[in-house]
Amino acid sequence: MRLSCPEIVPGAPIPRRFAAEGEDLSPPLFFSEVPETAAELALTCLDPDAPGAAGAGWTHWLIYGLAPKTPGLPEGLARRQIVGGGTQGLNGWGALGWGGPLPPPGPAHRYIFTLYALGARLTLGPGSTLEALKKAMSGRVLAQAELIGLYRRD
Repeated sequence: MRLSCPEIVPGAPIPRRFAAEGEDLSPPLFFSEVPETAAELALTCLDPDAPGAAGAGWTHWLIYGLAPKTPGLPEGLARRQIVGGGTQGLNGWGALGWGGPLPPPGPAHRYIFTLYALGARLTLGPGSTLEALKKAMSGRVLAQAELIGLYRRD
């Protein structure tokens, strides 16, 4: 399975327009080579380098309930229910949808986008948390793909 973004080169800086201090737009993402047996797709974006973010890191984006044939997500996805399927969960600020990078000044942080192909549909409603999503996905992940970008504030 593959996850890509024309605006984010793996391991390179994420453009400022996707950051909270920029336009705070969600980046465009493309999905391919999804297993034919997938029942649903889910996506997370986490910052494992965030101070005080024990375990998985700070949550920047949660989406679940995407149809397996979904080709990707457009830039600037609205922070509400996704037309045509898909549900957004809560980010680390307690808001629905994308919350762009905003690390403290200093070294670059990693932003890990992970796409999951799930073997069964989840029953999560809008506004679920990372913990609820992880619990619901347990034992259902058929495949996953990652994209890692960096962001730094001076």
